[in-house]
Amino acid sequence: MVVPIGQGAGQAYVIGGGPAGLAAAAVLKGHGIPATVLERSEVVAASWRTHYDRLRLHTIRSLSGLPGFAIPRSYGRWVARDDLVRYLEGYREHHGLDVRTGTEIERVDQADGAAHDGARWLLRTAGGEELTARTVVVATGHNHTPHLPDWAGRETFTGEFLHAKDYRNPGPYAGRDVLVVGVGNTGAEIAADLAAGGARRVRLAVRTPPHIVRRDVAGWPAQASGILLRHAPRVAVDQAARVQALLSTPDLSAYGLPRPQEGMYTRVLRDRAVPVQDVGLIDAVKSGKVKPVASVAGFEGSGVRLADGSVITPDVVIAATGYRQGLDKMVGHLGMLDGDGRPPASGVAVAPGLYFLGYTISISGALRDIAIEARRIGRAARRDTPMNRS
Repeated sequence: MVVPIGQGAGQAYVIGGGPAGLAAAAVLKGHGIPATVLERSEVVAASWRTHYDRLRLHTIRSLSGLPGFAIPRSYGRWVARDDLVRYLEGYREHHGLDVRTGTEIERVDQADGAAHDGARWLLRTAGGEELTARTVVVATGHNHTPHLPDWAGRETFTGEFLHAKDYRNPGPYAGRDVLVVGVGNTGAEIAADLAAGGARRVRLAVRTPPHIVRRDVAGWPAQASGILLRHAPRVAVDQAARVQALLSTPDLSAYGLPRPQEGMYTRVLRDRAVPVQDVGLIDAVKSGKVKPVASVAGFEGSGVRLADGSVITPDVVIAATGYRQGLDKMVGHLGMLDGDGRPPASGVAVAPGLYFLGYTISISGALRDIAIEARRIGRAARRDTPMNRS
């Protein structure tokens, strides 16, 4: 029989109150390990609350639930942003999770076990508090720190400039000329949203042509294909994806968006670039409502200089250029991050009692991966805890 473990050296802290953090805390609690979620904002699921209004999961409801509590069927097959937030709030309540909001962790250090009741890790908060734990799960997520390329002359741009994190809906951009920079899922969806929402002109700056897949074909979701093929050889997945693309998506080369030369899974594994799920981009490009253009090379006052040498003068530039994990200050001194600031692994111990969760990039669905990795962490933490059985 599993019994709760006492505080002190048996305490676990989970840093981050998004899906990964909540899942980790629920699984740890289920294994009898006292776990407290430390969230820097005042609410759980903070980053999800600020995403653009039309956002829906690109993974199906039945394959996106976290451990121990399914997403309600009433939320539909493709769960909307606000419904996911409701689900995560309900997840916290269902599991009775201990969440400390307004608590930002600035640094994680190895603790002197003898001096800290046998604890392995020492956490320092922005408020000067020190917390000790045997187990720490870092789950601050991919969308932590907005990233902007170092474009020459950006500070001289006289138009409106914003990162995609600040985009909500097309209302403020009706009748305006907008350039969206970046053709990942966020950039593609924002461009389609603007085109449908009345922007006078929408251009999409493309550095590397993306792989575009249908969200589902005849009711079969792209996620299901990703789950089936995830562990297949890279070359085989690349070939299967190429055949599927030829059968299900049109060639947009004539519109300035050619098919990629490199394989889809090659891009995922090498560049962490997942395919773009079509939720309106293909039709918007074919109709001329979204025009692909060359990548941005720099800014010149009211103009944006593109890589092909042309200069355009949009009213608004929306940079859908991604995020960084923002882990350097917290754990960079531990020597575990790679050159891009990413953890070495997700869902397994990278040091005794230290885990990262939610940093896997795959073709099988981020929330599904989080659920799998959270369960793995729970089992490992339980095995690693003294007096784990009565």
